[in-house]
Amino acid sequence: MLAIFQAAGWPIWLLLIASIVATALIIERLMTLRRARIVPPNLLDEVVRVYRSGSITPDITGKLETSSPLGVVLSAALRNVNAPREVMKESIEEAGNGVAHTLERFLTTLGTIATLAPLMGLFGTVVGMIEIFGSQNPAGANPAQLAHGISVALYNTGFGLAIAMPTLVFYRHFRALVDSYVIQMEQQAVRFVDIVHDSRK
Repeated sequence: MLAIFQAAGWPIWLLLIASIVATALIIERLMTLRRARIVPPNLLDEVVRVYRSGSITPDITGKLETSSPLGVVLSAALRNVNAPREVMKESIEEAGNGVAHTLERFLTTLGTIATLAPLMGLFGTVVGMIEIFGSQNPAGANPAQLAHGISVALYNTGFGLAIAMPTLVFYRHFRALVDSYVIQMEQQAVRFVDIVHDSRK
């Protein structure tokens, strides 16, 4: 494997770095974007219980805010329980935008790697081809040696595609997951607003 990397030329080392970065980001996102960590079950019920008990304190809202992304959104609503519905919804929307931005962390980088990897592979192949044909003597070119050189250069393209395909799959998966979490948090926050304002009637 090392011999292939050495023969394929310097561009393949850039692809190796890209693959390491992509793998690290995928592992980090898999660990971070777990449902129980983002949208903990029964958290809304606990917040409703706190609201109905009348024991809302800065300490409670602070702990709620640091507990999870859903906690950030619900704590924004909890701080404005005495405000009009529109104010509560605005605070929820503002908190939700911040949470969505946090959940999308590294996804742009992952998408960039998925897009660039095939191009980097193609670039490496072109560089390899240029070097191969530039080093050939027109009068005494060896077809077998030329074919071997071309096959080695094509490793760049193959490696670039091998990086891009799984990276793109995970990028799309994480994007869909973030969108799903944002919708769930919005639904739970709206439900809390409805509970608060129904209790005022």
